[in-house]
Amino acid sequence: MNNKVILAILFCFLLIASNEMQGREAKVCQRRSKTWSGPCINTGNCSRQCKNQEDGRFGACHRSGIGFACFCYFNC
Repeated sequence: MNNKVILAILFCFLLIASNEMQGREAKVCQRRSKTWSGPCINTGNCSRQCKNQEDGRFGACHRSGIGFACFCYFNC
């Protein structure tokens, strides 16, 4: 077989395989923390609270309005 044909088939196979792997990843949804109060300054503390008190995967401080708020991330 021609090397170009083999290379094209291999490329298509890798493209299909990579799409299949992406389809299996869990989607993550973001929600403002229901238990956090005050401005969010430390992402580590936010993440810990999201995991321990809200059963989230993790948390992070993000800009919200004029300050920063704690947002929790969950499997959709």
